Amino acid sequence: MNRLNELGAEVDFYDERPSNSNFSKGIIRLNKKFYHLKINTYYNRILNEIKDKKYDFFLLIKGEAIPAFFLEKIKESNPEMEMIYYNFDPLKEYPRLISNLTFFDKKFTFEYNDAVQYKLNFRPLFYLDEYKNLTHIQASQYDLVFIGSAHTDRYMVGERVKAIADGLNLKSYFYYYAMGRLAFRLKKIIDKNLKEFDISKVSFKKLNHKQIINFYKNSKSVIDINKPFQNGLTMRTFEVLASGRKLITTNSDIRNYPFYNSDNIMVIDREDIRLDPEFFKTGFKKIDPDVLYKMSLDSFIDCLFGDSQDVYWNAFRNKE
Repeated sequence: MNRLNELGAEVDFYDERPSNSNFSKGIIRLNKKFYHLKINTYYNRILNEIKDKKYDFFLLIKGEAIPAFFLEKIKESNPEMEMIYYNFDPLKEYPRLISNLTFFDKKFTFEYNDAVQYKLNFRPLFYLDEYKNLTHIQASQYDLVFIGSAHTDRYMVGERVKAIADGLNLKSYFYYYAMGRLAFRLKKIIDKNLKEFDISKVSFKKLNHKQIINFYKNSKSVIDINKPFQNGLTMRTFEVLASGRKLITTNSDIRNYPFYNSDNIMVIDREDIRLDPEFFKTGFKKIDPDVLYKMSLDSFIDCLFGDSQDVYWNAFRNKE
């Protein structure tokens, strides 16, 4: 929203959830029907607040909570408005979102397989400008760092990476984040992947951009552990590469992107993890400025509100 304002747009922003409490997020994710009264009240209030306004664009990001009646009514009151949708999660993880696609004129996803299956435009995520071209520390404190939320098999993969790194005398740092202590304990009971998670290694305080950037400044490389069922690249991928740091990732699909360079990116197999010590001995190879721009927030905005970039992002797909 801030960048759209800077570019001259007048923007009304509403969170798609009535509340961002852990309880609210959990209920919506489990089954939003249990929360429908609060959701309906929230969206009727929005409709009342904007009833006298006319918009050129409506952008929905993901839309876990948004009810169909709201999409119908906002389109009715703004028949000339362009409806734009973007999703940064695989639809097989959130199948309830599929029915909302019919309301939109332009539909984007960061997941290539979803773009093919549901005939959506393909547009990866982006980096924020504060991550771009960070200054290098003379002697990095770490060879590799991981910063991310505690989910799926991240802990098991991360601990195996750490053990291998220790064996190679590489300095590492791992920061696992969870939204709340009670929610994490409950999740640990249900999710077999989290049963082995040492709760003493979990932080319940999320790092802000400034804190994350400071870790990047003090590290040669950053680890990205994607969800096992997700091929779309995380925002961390773009932040790391824009900052001029090397990336270690479990997402092999990154080889199909225009910025892939084996000097900067090490792909590891989560089932058979190996680290090449030579990777840490060489510097980062600068990314072509045109490619770096395509990875940016401004390019992301240009794509959603202007011309789609499918040709560009698909050009390297399955190239050897």
